[in-house]
Amino acid sequence: MTSLSIETLDRQHPEYAANLEAWQRCRDFYSGGEQFRRRAHNYLVKRQKEPAEVYFERLSRVFYENYIGSIIDWYAATLFRTEPQILFHGLGHEFYETLLEDCDRTGTDFVEFFRRVFIGALIYRDSFVLVDFPRIEAAATTRAEEDALGKSRAYLVQYAPLDIINWRLDAAGNFEWVVIKTSERFQPSFESPVDVWRDTWTYFDRNEYRVYSVERDPGKRPKPGSAVPLAASGPHALASQSRVPLIPLRLSDGLWLSNKAALLQQEHFNKSNALSWALHMGLFAMPVVYSEREWHQIVGESYYIQLGPEDRFGWTEPEGKVYGIAQDNLERLKDEIYRICYLIVQAGGNEARNLGQSGISKERDYAVTQEVLRAYGDMVKGTMKETLRAVAAARQDDLAIDVKGLDRFDIRDFSTELQDAARLRELAPHSPTFARELETRLALRFLDDSEQALKNQIVREIEAGYQQPS
Repeated sequence: MTSLSIETLDRQHPEYAANLEAWQRCRDFYSGGEQFRRRAHNYLVKRQKEPAEVYFERLSRVFYENYIGSIIDWYAATLFRTEPQILFHGLGHEFYETLLEDCDRTGTDFVEFFRRVFIGALIYRDSFVLVDFPRIEAAATTRAEEDALGKSRAYLVQYAPLDIINWRLDAAGNFEWVVIKTSERFQPSFESPVDVWRDTWTYFDRNEYRVYSVERDPGKRPKPGSAVPLAASGPHALASQSRVPLIPLRLSDGLWLSNKAALLQQEHFNKSNALSWALHMGLFAMPVVYSEREWHQIVGESYYIQLGPEDRFGWTEPEGKVYGIAQDNLERLKDEIYRICYLIVQAGGNEARNLGQSGISKERDYAVTQEVLRAYGDMVKGTMKETLRAVAAARQDDLAIDVKGLDRFDIRDFSTELQDAARLRELAPHSPTFARELETRLALRFLDDSEQALKNQIVREIEAGYQQPS
């Protein structure tokens, strides 16, 4: 089709429409800072019969204690503290060393890219990896010509659920087709007096892609019924596999941390701002005038109360302890946010302080947390392998690809690990396969910060050494 109507392209999947508000809330609670302040009116609850000017003054003073953002970043940093071992067996692995060093054509290495994908999954529950190849019109008749032109240079693009506006799944839960919508505002040239807003819809099915794009003024919306022209089309990167080139990393509802903690974080936000406002207003003394005559003077901080000689005035609160009750409630909410995210020992509140620490190792305290991290690690490794194997199949490379690691999260002295490895070696003294695996893991752990090409070469040399007759 040379063009489609704006209504057809903008049609949203029912699940997308139902989850859009929750995704935006989770994103705001993770980001915090200025982004949250600009959208604070969506989360700061207006009190019953509260004057508008008071509410807007409270809005201007909002602050946000971002526990969700810290928790998600902690999980991402801890999971990838030791890089996974990405192993290639077979010929033609040279390209993948380049891919692992720069997987998105902007200099992002493969592990860092998937750390971002993992963070996206913690925020939105789903995070997506698009496998693509450069669109180069020049024809190539051999693989060497493809490599020289750069047509076989696979790269990855990350998308969030906010970008995937429509889709259809088959009976097995795989995509049959998807629509990705992106928007950008830019200045066409240095001399251009105005900016331009560009909306782009990219359609993928199992065999082809189609790109529809339209430019407009930033302040104008497209007219209803207007046609959007087709900008590009053709077979996509995974057409030979008859699959949509979008690979999801999907968490279960129980591991979707931002959603589990979002309502608690919003309650904490409202309570902490209410307490702060009360303390702030308590700093301004309000004069009381006892007089029967009319009083017009303005005193103090522009507020006063006039009472008759027999009149009485006071404030009601539960036994005068409302501030202490509010502070205790805030501590409980904070502890609960950490508890449902499996990090109660990091809360630092009353519940965390009551946990026994003597005689119990730190690893024991984090037993549940480590099991959750291992579950995350298995999901990430599975998505990594699926992505790399899809690239290998698209390039027709005869390679066996495996990803290991992401299952150890404690910080231990390397000499202790060597001693443990020596004891483990005694368990299977006649198994060269066990010795090879043990030696490979230790070498890669010690060389964690080395370049991927060097690590791959070391793995090949270790394997070659065990393949030679003793």
